[in-house]
Formats: sequence, C-alpha cells, structure tokens
Amino acid sequence: MPVLPSAPPGGPTEAARPPAAGWPAVVAVTLGLFAIVTTEILPIGLLTSIGADFTVSDGAAGLAMAVPGLLAAVSAPMVTVATAGADRRLVLHALALLLTVANVVAAVAPGLPLLLVSRMLVGVTIGGFWSVGSGLAERLVPPEAAGRATAVIFSAVPLGSVLGVPAGTLVGDLAGWRTAFAALAVLAAGVLAALLATVPPLPPLLATRPAVLGEVLRRPGTRAAAFLTFLVVLAHFGTYTYVTPFLERVTGLDDGAVTAFLLAYGAAGVLGTFLGGPRAARHPRYVFGAAAGLLAAATLLLPVLGGGPAGALVLLAAWGVAYGAVPAASQALFVRAAPDAPEAASVLFTAAFQATFSLGAFAGGGVLDRTSPSTLMALGGCVAAVAALTALVAARRRPG
Repeated sequence: MPVLPSAPPGGPTEAARPPAAGWPAVVAVTLGLFAIVTTEILPIGLLTSIGADFTVSDGAAGLAMAVPGLLAAVSAPMVTVATAGADRRLVLHALALLLTVANVVAAVAPGLPLLLVSRMLVGVTIGGFWSVGSGLAERLVPPEAAGRATAVIFSAVPLGSVLGVPAGTLVGDLAGWRTAFAALAVLAAGVLAALLATVPPLPPLLATRPAVLGEVLRRPGTRAAAFLTFLVVLAHFGTYTYVTPFLERVTGLDDGAVTAFLLAYGAAGVLGTFLGGPRAARHPRYVFGAAAGLLAAATLLLPVLGGGPAGALVLLAAWGVAYGAVPAASQALFVRAAPDAPEAASVLFTAAFQATFSLGAFAGGGVLDRTSPSTLMALGGCVAAVAALTALVAARRRPG
C-alpha cells in the first residue's frame, strides 16, 4: 500500500502547525457539529407537522431528511478538494454562516420546494464541516489530549439526538415547527461567533486532492468500510426517519409523549457512544457487528412489542444504544484503512454515511407511503441483520 505524502509539494508541512488552541476551540467545533446534527435530523420530530402545514404525505415530507444527505455526500469531497489550500478556520466560518442562512430560509419557507432548497444548503454544510472539523482535535489540543478531544467532538452526534432534537421538537409543539428552525438559526450564528473567537489559523497539513481520495478509495479496507456503513445506515435512517409516524399510529402516543420517547432514545444514544466508542478504536468490526445486531433486534421487534408504550420505550432505548456506537465504529474502519490520510478518510466516511442517509430516508418514505410503519420497521431490521452478519464474519476472518 503506497504511503501518501504528509503534504503536497510546496504546501504546508508539520512545521506549519499552529500552537494548540485548547479546549475552547474544541468546544466551538463540537457546538458547530451539534448544531449541524440537530438541524439535519430535526424534521424527524416535526415530520407530521411539516406534512400537515404543506398538505403533503409523511413520505413527501421525509424529503426534508433525504435531501441534506444527498447534498452532503456530494459536497464532502467537492468542498474539501475545492478548499484544499485554504485555512481550515476560514472554511469552518463560511460553513457556519451557510448553516445560519439555511435555517432562516427554512423558518420562512412558504412551501415544500423552498424548504427543500434550505435543506440543500444544510447538506453542503454537513459535507464540508464534518470532513474538515471531525479531524481537527489533534491540532487544537496537545497530543496527549487528542483522544479525549476527539471523543468530545464526536459526542455531538448523540447529543444532537438527546438534547437538540427533543428540544427542537418541544419548541415545534409549543410554537410551531418554523420557530424551531428560527431557534437553530440563532444557534448557528452563535457557533460562528464562537469559532471566530476561539479557533486559530489552521493551514492545511495535507491538501486533499482528487488523486488522494481516489487512492484511498481503491484500498480494500476503505471499500469494506463503505459497504458496512451503507448497510447499517440504510437500515437505521430508512426506519428512524419515520419513527414518529410509528409512535403515533401504532403505539398511540400524543405529541408530548413522542418528544419524551425521542429524548429517551437520545439518552440511550449517548450511553451507546461511550460504551462503543473506546472499544471501536481497537475492535471496530466487532463493535459494528454488535451494534448492527442490536439495531436489527430492536426494529424487528417493534412491530411485535411496540404496540404499547412500555415495549416501544424499551426497544427505542435499545435502538439508541445500538446506533450510538455506529458512527465511531464506522469512522474507525475508515481511519484504519487510511491512517496516512486522515482528512481523506473523513471525507470518504462523510460521503458514504450521508449518501446512505439520503437513500435510506428516501426509500423509507416510499415504503411507508405504500405499506405501513410496521412493515417499514421489519424491512429495516432485515437489512440491519445482514449488516451484523457481514461485520461479524469479517471480524472472524480478520480479528479487529
């Protein structure tokens, strides 16, 4: 396997590293990712409200979830390559501003088409910010603290579920879904201010050119990581995007109870992140397989045991624990395949994750409109089971 250079000819080198900025900068980046995660998945809790306001089906309203993932998958490599020689701090500033604009547009959208335009802007932000921001921990704190800083940055994923989405859903229930997006616009503006105040100049250490991405993508480990990510993310977002219709129609919950259940899911997701995250660095395939297996069990059992609040709550919590470990395990697989090109690994991780996010939300909406929430859960569980078996077989052949 060829080793990629540490910097392009004439480009910045390790000597160009700025002094460590410290934890305030780590917190600012984490807050940015928290705002992005919350913005991306907020429509899950507001899906029926958006659909009712625009007089469209739940499946059509689900396009608000599908569109950002599609754009993120495309923009992850495009933004990273287009800004390869730019200060990473300035890239983060521009993307935080774009996120603010996107949420303002969503808050005032008179119909579904303009809402989807705002979600396209969110997708560009996701692709660029995740690809650049997720790998900055080691440049912001001393080397001995890089592992903890990385864990803090990735905690934005479950925290977006445990705090952001339930809080946004509650605001939407009380004051309308548009107010929830307006609040996110204010949060995104605050992120921009925090980034301006705390993050130092960050010249690129390794410019991520198309040739670098192509070389990393051709590695067998990268393709295997992409395939496993495709399966489990398809299963998760094909079903979780439409968990609100399931809880309302099958479990029989009202808006307040749905918000509480989403909060329980998010809290379980935080637990899953801290249980699976440290182990994923050492044994990503086993962690991935276990998480996919638990996700499969939860979604397959929901149509059977989720007709009552108790069963639905237990299974939703198990689902949260399972999915909480998935991003760290997926990222670990990509990084293991390309330890010499961490930003390229982050780009491909983001692209694979977001492309499947979009496909899952889109496919799930089509299934929901043609069948039922219970059928959708069962189909998602079958896909997750395939992911679990694939990961565990791979781990037995090559332990890790």
